[in-house]
Amino acid sequence: MKRLRSFVSITLIGGLLVILPIVIFAWLVDWLLGLVHALIQPLSLWLVAQTTFTNYVADALGVLLLLSGCFLIGLFIKTSVGEWVHDQIDAWLTRLAPGYKTIREVVSQLLGGEGNTSLLKGDVCRAYIMGRAAGVSVTAIVTAKHANGDFTVYAPTAPIPTSGFVYHLSAECVDMLPHVSVEEAMRTVIACGSGSQVISEIPDGDAQLENSKNEKGR
Repeated sequence: MKRLRSFVSITLIGGLLVILPIVIFAWLVDWLLGLVHALIQPLSLWLVAQTTFTNYVADALGVLLLLSGCFLIGLFIKTSVGEWVHDQIDAWLTRLAPGYKTIREVVSQLLGGEGNTSLLKGDVCRAYIMGRAAGVSVTAIVTAKHANGDFTVYAPTAPIPTSGFVYHLSAECVDMLPHVSVEEAMRTVIACGSGSQVISEIPDGDAQLENSKNEKGR
């Protein structure tokens, strides 16, 4: 009976490991498509009413026009006039719309801007949040580098990496991990630390360089 329960539980967990990632991915795709469809729906309905386009063609054109509009806005704000207009609108919304500044800073941090490193394209590091002497470190992503050499890092919490803590650390408390990508680091966080060997592993090239330095020191 014990073997049967063990077999059933292991088999069930194996099935969940296969199905859950697919279901979650499909849910995210469906959510994103629903969000985009809600944005372009007025334009799609107008195209269907004014032309012979089907709903699918109208949706595709709506997405294309939305992306084109974002591109044109990006080109416009690169000009001196566009930059001035953006600054005026930004200042106006900051004064009159509570929460706008926070949303703007979050988006800027995610995509990169205002002198900060994008969270998605940031540098992974090992942060000693209590100093090296304490021996406690966390997986973190560098979000800002300061003129005095200090770092601001974001340490995601498991199993939801979108929540976490922000630390301001001196350079000696931060070990950069150029061989680890943000995606790899996030996977270890989502898995509650499983697979964290990648954090301490030294790439072959760096290991050979370190060994050669040790031999020369001898």
